[in-house]
Amino acid sequence: MKRIVLITGGARSGKSSYAEKLALSLSPRPIYLATARVWDEEFRRRVIRHQQARGPEWTNIEEEKELSKHTVTGRVVLVDCITLWCTNYFFESKGEVSSSLEAIKQEFDRFTSQDATFIFVTNEIGMGGTSTDELQRKFTDMQGWMNQYVAARADEVILMVSGIPMKVK
Repeated sequence: MKRIVLITGGARSGKSSYAEKLALSLSPRPIYLATARVWDEEFRRRVIRHQQARGPEWTNIEEEKELSKHTVTGRVVLVDCITLWCTNYFFESKGEVSSSLEAIKQEFDRFTSQDATFIFVTNEIGMGGTSTDELQRKFTDMQGWMNQYVAARADEVILMVSGIPMKVK
């Protein structure tokens, strides 16, 4: 039965750890779908460290944009994260908010049309105030709207605060 869980919060709030524990509590062989694009060497080392921290029970998939090309029917899949996923669309469109947002919404709908348990991790980047940089403001808006889109479709929404999960929905 299809289920969508959204786990949101600030940087280093415990979102990914909570999501991983949830996925493992629901399945002995969950899928970890990472949306990160490797931008530089420091980030590459970070990705490798995260991959090594996960055990062999995980099926690891790296996918920057087209999540729907992966069949996950009947599985528990953790998507980490919406923020990086949005970043990939945003920068490829050279900061065009409307087309990026529409494309990622369509991809979300295609992907989540499968009968699976989806756990999405995202960041509440708009909680930190308004940036003085126009490009950052545009991205914050787009990512916030995507968070709202996913939250409206989610069966459950968890806000992580300092490692503590708070049920929102």
